[in-house]
Amino acid sequence: MTAKLKIVEIARLKKSCRCCEKIVQPPAPTRPVQRGMAGPGLLAHILVSKFDDHLPLYRQGEILARLGADIPRSTLIDWCGQAVSTLRPLSALIKAEIMCSDRLHVDDTPIKVLDPSRRTAESRGVKEGRIWVYVRDDRPWGGSDPPGAAYYFSPDRKGEHPQAHLADFKGVLQADAYGGFKKLYEAGTDEAPRIREAACWAHLRRDFHDVWKMTGSPIAREALDRIGALYDIERDIAAQSAEVRRRVRQEHSKPRVEAFRAWCESQLPRIPGKGDLAKAMRYALNRWHAFTLFLEDGRVAIDNNAAERAIRPVAIGRKNYLFAGSDAGGDIIADAMTIIETAKFAGLDPQAYLADVLTRINDHPARKLDELTPWSWRPPSEQRSRAA
Repeated sequence: MTAKLKIVEIARLKKSCRCCEKIVQPPAPTRPVQRGMAGPGLLAHILVSKFDDHLPLYRQGEILARLGADIPRSTLIDWCGQAVSTLRPLSALIKAEIMCSDRLHVDDTPIKVLDPSRRTAESRGVKEGRIWVYVRDDRPWGGSDPPGAAYYFSPDRKGEHPQAHLADFKGVLQADAYGGFKKLYEAGTDEAPRIREAACWAHLRRDFHDVWKMTGSPIAREALDRIGALYDIERDIAAQSAEVRRRVRQEHSKPRVEAFRAWCESQLPRIPGKGDLAKAMRYALNRWHAFTLFLEDGRVAIDNNAAERAIRPVAIGRKNYLFAGSDAGGDIIADAMTIIETAKFAGLDPQAYLADVLTRINDHPARKLDELTPWSWRPPSEQRSRAA
């Protein structure tokens, strides 16, 4: 089916009373973008094309021109920013809901940001910002909280940013060994840490795999086999209850994990201390409490793949649209990704979802904004049937 654009003309008829000569006219419908001519369907298409299909706005402009709509790139940028601004209360609500969880996955990735203060005759002036993602996904153990992803932008990778994101969080944080998280794991005045660290066995496995691929080391191969046995157990308990997962892990995974630790300790004196193989083993041993937390709690995953999958679209998009135009542009990316990726987690078509939300959000009561979240939203057909 060939894509089409259409112009919607809105007729607002004026009527006058012959007796009192009063003139009445229905109000103009609310637009998703103030003083903008783009309808909700086109805006949804632009947002999904950019942030889910990773199509830069200049390419979208070329496609729209072939369809008969010559829209300047500057206008597309303006529409994109205004549409996300309209959706920002919804993004904030989604983030607040996700960050209330007591278990989160987190990952981050760099993104280039234009910075006029760094501009020179030879350079446009670019700094390295950061996109962070926090994922709630209780599906592996049948939890009742719906999955979602909250994205945040920061102008750098200082630890103060995740510390601010997680200021009210209490629970298990599954992450890599980024030093900026260290302060979060420190015990408070009551000697009980507010946040417990869970490590990622997939990250550790990749370290051993890189060594094995480069050198063919039989020790690295054995490490892969030992970790692989843990994943065999995880596949068997997928979608089981948290208690079943904990019980099976205690019975079958824990002995293998303890044997892996003893094996690493026995191998370290026999291999070069500065080599990558030794670094991988020390990485595991130095954070052993984090690598074994999944044995104690069936709700905790064995790895951080949920966050790594959620951050991948940003990395793909980065290769296409290259950079954010400003820090405000980074915030736009984060808010758009929060809504689109959470809609996908909910099994929705993000374009159909956004088209309907952009149609309704400006007239929707603020106290009922939760009705527009991906977890509560219903297609227009269901809305009509309920109203009937």
